Amino acid sequence: MAERATQAADATQPAAPVLQAGAALVGLGPGNVQRARIRAIGLQRQPHKDLYHFVLAQSWPRFFLLTAVMFVLTNLLFATLYWLSPGSVSNIRHGSFEDAFYFSVQTLATIGYGGMTPVTRYAHIVVTFEAFVGVLAVALITGITFTRFSRPSARVLFSNKAVISSRDGVPHLMFRMANWRRNRVVEARVGVVLLVTERTREGEVMRRQVDLPLVRDRTGVFFLTWTALHRIDATSPFHGPDALARLRAQGAELFVALTGLDETIGQTIHARYNYKLDDLVMNARFADVMSDDPDGTRVIDFSRFHDVVPLP
Repeated sequence: MAERATQAADATQPAAPVLQAGAALVGLGPGNVQRARIRAIGLQRQPHKDLYHFVLAQSWPRFFLLTAVMFVLTNLLFATLYWLSPGSVSNIRHGSFEDAFYFSVQTLATIGYGGMTPVTRYAHIVVTFEAFVGVLAVALITGITFTRFSRPSARVLFSNKAVISSRDGVPHLMFRMANWRRNRVVEARVGVVLLVTERTREGEVMRRQVDLPLVRDRTGVFFLTWTALHRIDATSPFHGPDALARLRAQGAELFVALTGLDETIGQTIHARYNYKLDDLVMNARFADVMSDDPDGTRVIDFSRFHDVVPLP
């Protein structure tokens, strides 16, 4: 068993935990991926300085909403320029902002029905600039949309409870995972970190990461289920009759991270989950979810995936 490694982090972090337990399914999108709840003081939000990341971080509905808003605002801007110069565009009713807006939409989208056309130098200059903006906007939106679609994501199901029970006479901390895509994740690896709050002799409060070694932390192919085990021996922070009480006083939480190569898309995927101490079930095991049909078909019963069975 590898020695338990510890790593100090952020010595001036507050003692109160800033992270919450995640949802059962991780990796389906921003709405399902648990994010740290952090209240930053003195940090100015400036999305325009990191616009690309800001757009990629939005959900699909917000992304389409932002795109629609920018489309409308851009057309309103150019419609105003046409409207300020009456007679610059043919077949536009005098003083009609609506017609100017529709002409802007046709120009920006390069539709070109031919009913309304620029007739003055001023209008030609504005049309030229708007056409350039339209080409640039199509290129940017196409690239961002493709990036969002092609971004690798994981569909890994984590059990919403972790259990502590004996395995071959030795207590183990266990949780399990399943690959919901029914494809293969090769060279999958899982790591577990226990985050605790400690106070140094100098009185500083710090968040410390404690790496929990697993009996098996990697697998060549992950396509069914995987139960990860942490052996609770003398080097484990869960060792001892008062271990849970001590960890609870330290605001301890478990963080799980899984990485692997998705065989279908050929890219590395990530999934993560975290457990609070209230998610631990003592002296219990996970319900069986694997069975075989008479014809040899392997069956996974996901309706029982989160079920735990108390041990006598």
